[in-house]
Amino acid sequence: MRDLDETDRRILGLLLDDARRSWREIADAVDLSPPAVSDRVDRLEGLGVVRGFTADIDRTKLRAGTPVLVTVDAVPGTATPLAGELADADRVEHVFESADDEVVFSAVVEDGDPLPLLRRHGDLDDIQGYDVSVLRRRAWSPSVEGVELALTCDECGNTVTSEGETERIDGEQYHFCCGSCRDSFVEMYEDLREGADV
Repeated sequence: MRDLDETDRRILGLLLDDARRSWREIADAVDLSPPAVSDRVDRLEGLGVVRGFTADIDRTKLRAGTPVLVTVDAVPGTATPLAGELADADRVEHVFESADDEVVFSAVVEDGDPLPLLRRHGDLDDIQGYDVSVLRRRAWSPSVEGVELALTCDECGNTVTSEGETERIDGEQYHFCCGSCRDSFVEMYEDLREGADV
């Protein structure tokens, strides 16, 4: 398994700028052929680095409520489920969970009041308090400058380095820190499959 190289980062940067670019346009920018760019993007998708291609909608051009930034002080141990519920909510755009049980999210809500949203997607008993700020402007600028792969071994949970291995099982790609973890995972998978067929 190889790490991200400068060409991978340049391709990711071009896709972040405009995910609708053609392979030809990207290929010209990174000095590769369109099929080579397509292969690299397929590899990045297989690694889970690229999860999809989405539209970036400017909500300031749409009337749907008041844009707010909400910081929730969650009861210890409840931030993760709350963040997960909010991430699936229609009017929530971004969700962050801090190490000290705070959940910060941006959303568009009626009358600047996030309480109905919190009631629908969380348990109010798990919320110790929250602060709301009305947003004037939003900018989202993800960057891939200087990043490295940070895959997790599907067997032991360790970080997968460039010596790691990848295995495709039943159409799903798995990543391993070493051959021993790969072999153990594949053996367990085969045992489970045989047990299911009995």
